[in-house]
Amino acid sequence: MIVVTGATGQLGQLVIEHLLKRVPASKIAAAVRNPDKAGTLAARGITVREADYDRPETLARSFAAGDKVLLISSSEIGRRLPQHQAVIDAARRANVGLLAYTSLLHADTSPLPLAAEHKATEAALRASGLPVTILRNGWYSENYLAGIDAILAHGAVLGCAGDGRIASAARNDYAEAAAVVMSGSGHVGKTYELAGDQAYTLADLAAEIAAQAGQPIAFHNLPQAEYRGILINAGLPEGLADLLAESDTGAAQGGLFDDSRQLGKLIGRPTTSLADSVRSALGKS
Repeated sequence: MIVVTGATGQLGQLVIEHLLKRVPASKIAAAVRNPDKAGTLAARGITVREADYDRPETLARSFAAGDKVLLISSSEIGRRLPQHQAVIDAARRANVGLLAYTSLLHADTSPLPLAAEHKATEAALRASGLPVTILRNGWYSENYLAGIDAILAHGAVLGCAGDGRIASAARNDYAEAAAVVMSGSGHVGKTYELAGDQAYTLADLAAEIAAQAGQPIAFHNLPQAEYRGILINAGLPEGLADLLAESDTGAAQGGLFDDSRQLGKLIGRPTTSLADSVRSALGKS
């Protein structure tokens, strides 16, 4: 079985869709915190297993010998390492055939504070003795474009990334890469640095939105503290505001850039362009 943890999350659902193009539904298991929310997956012939990162006993029941397991990183920043360790321990006890993990671009050298838990998880994976594949995902284009309505309303892209180049890709691109690895062979022991084929600055992003929306859009580069405050005033939780502001500062230091094009090579096609991502966010495609 190919087991996908976090299968009802945004990334997990897309991974499932790409797996269904490659293997029968009977070969896929969705490991989820709340099976009641996975009814649509079960209806498609996918096995649903309860798997709560905070309840090791559920993880022990979720994996079987020979399974290929995709550990999609937890969204609970600050709690990720113990949660991931619980999954790794359960996978080791089950003697799974492959444990793949969605990490962060250049996790070992990244200036983003977000990298610390990913780096520690990678170390735990390597220490487990299991066959492992590391998928170091770069930034999702959706991280910026989810706020397209506010950008249009205020006529501005806000951030603190300066002239930092961001090689983002669509979440769907990263999901397809995970499906390629989980359904294929020859990936054990490999670490993939996954990012978009093209890089852009936030000023470039503003210009692309302006061109497609037909209205002036400027990029306002702010001090990190000011940008964080604006995000909090807009209603974001402090933790998320910290994450976004710190990540922008990391982008200014090159933390979201990569030009190896490993993602496009892995999925066998160009990654989704910035123009296409903007077009989709504007509802034009």
